[in-house]
Amino acid sequence: MSQTARLTVQRGTAGESRNETHDVPFEPGQSVLDGLRWIRAHRDPALAFRFSCINANACKECMMQLDGKVIYACTERLRDGDMHLTPLPNKALIRDLVTEIAPPDERLE
Repeated sequence: MSQTARLTVQRGTAGESRNETHDVPFEPGQSVLDGLRWIRAHRDPALAFRFSCINANACKECMMQLDGKVIYACTERLRDGDMHLTPLPNKALIRDLVTEIAPPDERLE
């Protein structure tokens, strides 16, 4: 039986952010990353978040905050009810859930 998670996602840039809420159907065992991908496929193709599950060298790209706790979106499970997603704290916000993750000496200028 399908359940529904209500994902509230912080959107925008550092200067102008807003929250958007999406009701996401899911089956038990699906991840927060699955929910974000569902939103991008069915509701808003412009939603920005990082993941690179197929490339083990880039793992940890899907880090974000869920209800104030830092999580990996690929391992955290969806649940019935409200879930609030925000970008990583203390990182430069690029857009939506995407923050700067490259060390300063490795960034292209």
